Amino acid sequence: MFAVVACLALAADPAPWEQQESAHLKNIKQLTHDFLRAGEGYFSPDKKQIIFQAEEKGTGNPFYQIFVMDLATGKTRRVSPGVGKTTCSFFSPDGKKIIFASTHRDPDAKKHYAAEYKLREEEQKTRKRRRYVWDFDPYMDIYEVPADLSREPRPLTTAKGYDAEGSYSPDGKHIVFCSNREGEKDLQLYIMDADGKNVRRLTNAPGCYNGGPFFSPDGKKVIFRSDRKKADHLQLYVINVDGTGEKALTDDLNWVQWGPYWYRDSKHIVYAGADHSNPMMRPNYDLYWMNIETGKKARLTYFPGADVLPVFSPDYKQLMWTSTRNDAHTSQLYLADFIPPEEK
Repeated sequence: MFAVVACLALAADPAPWEQQESAHLKNIKQLTHDFLRAGEGYFSPDKKQIIFQAEEKGTGNPFYQIFVMDLATGKTRRVSPGVGKTTCSFFSPDGKKIIFASTHRDPDAKKHYAAEYKLREEEQKTRKRRRYVWDFDPYMDIYEVPADLSREPRPLTTAKGYDAEGSYSPDGKHIVFCSNREGEKDLQLYIMDADGKNVRRLTNAPGCYNGGPFFSPDGKKVIFRSDRKKADHLQLYVINVDGTGEKALTDDLNWVQWGPYWYRDSKHIVYAGADHSNPMMRPNYDLYWMNIETGKKARLTYFPGADVLPVFSPDYKQLMWTSTRNDAHTSQLYLADFIPPEEK
């Protein structure tokens, strides 16, 4: 009997990586369960809901759609039309509106499903995962819809090309987003009024990708990612909202560092990073904390898999992110109480 109890106790002991994570992440729990995959979640301003992208089961559409979940009940509802691809949803600061990017107006949206399923079949046959590549779909536009879904989505962008990766300013008056409206391979950041008017260009790094932008909580800066120094090797940057003071925050081209998100003080961020220096090894993405003024960093996750796209709750007491730390090894959303690293 003693031997059985001892074995059970041993099995319940946390893994070394779980012990390491407990310094900054407490009470980790999985939020999404009923989707083939889910990720890139953001909180509503009242912290009662989250909005995220996920692949539904049994719909015949292999691409992400946008959903809202009530955190108290776990109930979800789809926000996007259900056709085509979607990405990058966000609540307005007053909680009354939602923005997201979608290709549902592409007349051939459903014709792309078969090609995606074929690629998945090849992966299963060869047991080799394909290299991740983001498709800058020319039919991707940013849409606005009331949070109560009282009307159909209204396009905020109509320019030719890719428009996505949008998020609101703290006062709700502006949206920063990524677009290639000035050239197919020239993906820059733009700021527009919340109604889609008065678009102005923010970054000027021709021939590369600049995306994933977020306004700082004080509204003075924008954090983003760019591969301007090495194709596909994203690094982190910050720029003032007037286009001045651009600065690289990371510069290790052996690494891919992306998905930055602001902390309450507008001087710390969380982000995901992985070492890509060895082409024979699969990169392991983890979450990191950085002081953008001093460059000091701290590692937050140690799971031997993918931890990406971290965001804070409105009160900054919790961290939500996308991870494959489940038995099926599929991307799902996770939530934890957050303890900021101490700086010496």
